[in-house]
Amino acid sequence: MPQTNSHGQPVGDLVEGWEPRAWPGPVTLEGRYVRVEPLTPAHAGPLFHATCGPLDEDLWTYRPTPMPSSAEAMAELVDVTLTREGVEATTFAFVPAEDESVDLAAGFASYMRVDRGAGSIEVGGVMLGKRLQRTRAATEALHLLMRHAFEVLGYRRFEWKCDGLNEPSRRAAARLGLVYEGRFRQHMIVKGRNRDTDWFSLTDAEWPAVGAAHEQWLDPANFDDNGDQVTSLSALTAELR
Repeated sequence: MPQTNSHGQPVGDLVEGWEPRAWPGPVTLEGRYVRVEPLTPAHAGPLFHATCGPLDEDLWTYRPTPMPSSAEAMAELVDVTLTREGVEATTFAFVPAEDESVDLAAGFASYMRVDRGAGSIEVGGVMLGKRLQRTRAATEALHLLMRHAFEVLGYRRFEWKCDGLNEPSRRAAARLGLVYEGRFRQHMIVKGRNRDTDWFSLTDAEWPAVGAAHEQWLDPANFDDNGDQVTSLSALTAELR
């Protein structure tokens, strides 16, 4: 039941002892299958090879920038990204600990649109090279960012936003257990085209169950000798809705 004030009007729950949360600074997060570490210029070369091959242009369709055409262009993109550090975003490289991409950055993402006062934080600009997609390392990288935001930094709300036409990103948000909140129509113009933006979120109250589902899926016991999953993460998180 909602609380009411002295005028008989419904009001939100009190948030006891709330203080603005710290800015999400650079940190290294170690998992079983991946290391999430602060983006540096040294990652530019591996990221170019992981995300800018002849068959990788589709990875850049929904991004605000075109695919870098050379290692030098990727280095410039990394430099531009790093100029936002500590002001607009904090960006991390995903470095797998297994398979073909071991110890080479194969993806990246940023904490962004941070509202310290409200306790809201978004993971955005998620880029996964094709060798990283549909791997335990990719899922664990995002899990580590979510866990750090909730359990270490103490944020109340974790957001995921994507182009409404970006079906793989929509599926990824749902698979991770985030809740679809709606579509912001004509939200942006990206590369000269309209973008409707879909919003997903998770709250701190929902995180313990969702985080436990992630860990159950990531447990080595959930994979057979061929590395195939026994129970899907989608099935585990669907049970929570």
